Amino acid sequence: MADDKIYEIRESSIADPGPLGLAAFALTTFVLSMANAGFIPATVKGVFLPLALFYGGGAQVLAGMWEYKKNNVFGATAFTTYGSFWIALGTLVLFEALKILDFKDQGNIAVGIFLVAFTIFTFYMWIGSFRLNNALIVVFTTLLITFILLDLAEFKFISAKIGGTMGIICAFSAWYTSAAGILNTVYKRVVLPIGPKSSSH
Repeated sequence: MADDKIYEIRESSIADPGPLGLAAFALTTFVLSMANAGFIPATVKGVFLPLALFYGGGAQVLAGMWEYKKNNVFGATAFTTYGSFWIALGTLVLFEALKILDFKDQGNIAVGIFLVAFTIFTFYMWIGSFRLNNALIVVFTTLLITFILLDLAEFKFISAKIGGTMGIICAFSAWYTSAAGILNTVYKRVVLPIGPKSSSH
């Protein structure tokens, strides 16, 4: 009888999907926030739609699925949810343009409730970020403030320009964190510091 052989099956490691997800989030947030802040003409605001569907949406959802593969529940939940947020928002804009949806004069209420729901999600993700690193804390802090300001803008309490400006700050913080993930990996040293990380991760 031939000796039994034990074959160890090892899963191939995958690269960190975080920088991709953060970059997709940052770029799409930046473009929409530039329009909300009034820094680009309203006529070119539509450029955000394909970004929302394919980069901010599609690429982030993919990053989220890969985070599950890496057993990162925070990253998986964040990227998948915010990727879906962009797909949903882009679809909402598209359906309104095609007259598939017609909110009459209640559009701000519909979008307001949509944003408030994601604000609630962002709030507990912001709390979760305290156990990660300083760069992500900044991303989620500025994102939470952005959502709150946009909520207030949709319900006509303040101008959307304020939320747009904060959104630009949020986008740059996400770009920084993405760049840190790329450069620190490529150069195999800390090029862009992100702050301490909890020992439990």
